[in-house]
Amino acid sequence: MRTRVRGWRWRRNPLRRRSDVMEAWTVLVVGVMLFVVAPLAGVAAGLHAHDQARSRATALRTERHEVRATLTGDVSRRPRPGEGYRAHPYQAKVRWTEPGAGTRTAVARVPAGSRAGDVVPVWFDARGRAVAPPPNDVAVWQHTVTAGLCAAGGSAAVVLLGYAVQRRSALRHRMDEWEREWARTGPKWTRPRT
Repeated sequence: MRTRVRGWRWRRNPLRRRSDVMEAWTVLVVGVMLFVVAPLAGVAAGLHAHDQARSRATALRTERHEVRATLTGDVSRRPRPGEGYRAHPYQAKVRWTEPGAGTRTAVARVPAGSRAGDVVPVWFDARGRAVAPPPNDVAVWQHTVTAGLCAAGGSAAVVLLGYAVQRRSALRHRMDEWEREWARTGPKWTRPRT
């Protein structure tokens, strides 16, 4: 029956080697980096990404304006399964009235499944070109969470890769250490007894 002794690398005993102590410290450092540093890196990257995405969305909202336009013709095809109403993959001719400018028409992106006569939201930039709507709060938070998770995962991957390299080096060093010890004590054990 095997008995496992916890913390033996930290206690003084004649079987403990220098490499055992180094391995114990390495495991402690890797644990702290995985459970403290990597999540903090993810939070910091997420907060930075949130600030940038929110300021970009605010800038886009000031540059673009929404117009409620009437679709003048059907969209050429129906949406495929999985394409929701929020997707704007189709372009069609729309008409709207601007105060002081009269009726205007343009080709703009419209939601899938729109038909002639539907009133659809259309976004234009300062030059009057049809553009995609600015990102909403959900898109900003999705960007934030994605950036945070990628940063935390990347940090954890770097830590684990470093640990694997260090562990391989420590194993090679331990084998050399054992070889030297055996060269010193082996002849005493293998000497023929008479």
